[in-house]
Amino acid sequence: MNKHDEIADSLTRDILTGQYRVGERLPSERDLAVRFEANRGAVREAMKKLEQLGIVDIQPGGARVVPLTEASLDVVGHMLVMGERPDAKLVIQILEVIASLTRLATESMLSNATDEEIESIRSLVRPLYLDSLSEKAHMEARFSLMSSILDASGNLVCRIIARSLLDQFTPNMTFLEGFVQVDVERYRSYAQRLDQALGARDREAIGTAFEAFSELNREVFSQAFAAFEANGNGSANLEVTPS
Repeated sequence: MNKHDEIADSLTRDILTGQYRVGERLPSERDLAVRFEANRGAVREAMKKLEQLGIVDIQPGGARVVPLTEASLDVVGHMLVMGERPDAKLVIQILEVIASLTRLATESMLSNATDEEIESIRSLVRPLYLDSLSEKAHMEARFSLMSSILDASGNLVCRIIARSLLDQFTPNMTFLEGFVQVDVERYRSYAQRLDQALGARDREAIGTAFEAFSELNREVFSQAFAAFEANGNGSANLEVTPS
């Protein structure tokens, strides 16, 4: 890790865990250079990274911490790695947002897609209820379906946000391998409903199917976190200071 990355990561952790509060000024370049045994150029590069994350505002008088509500989307990845394990509530929130984005993408797709394109999406839904898939294959099929829906939506903003969240989310979920138990029968039921709704271009039924998927994902991951902790791995909660 470059020195400026090391400094940026450390300060980001300090801010997210509340060691520096909203509105508080960060130490001067001189003080930070002494603390990290670095030159002031490395400190300046680190501060630029914090500004890009949207967690500090740099003014001539120094850098002040700003509310997390003003942060960029990239801060999510930092929040996921702050504790020993990602915060369960944060994980559920990310899943809910991704599900909402996928539903929005599906609605956009229905407005623009040809019958052939709809049929192509349906062909990705069917393995989820017709085939006997392993847990890994089931997960890959779900991600393939979601990616195809996002691509077919024509909604660029939706695609950018969803892919950014997925890129930050997926690598940090490996610790739950072996604890995620997929309720295959419920997935099959919901996938079949989605397939039929897509065939009929029934927006209300599609929305209902995605709500069911979202609720199931919340249950699956909540149970996985509980099983992880019950296995003696400690708390998966992260204390991030609300901003």
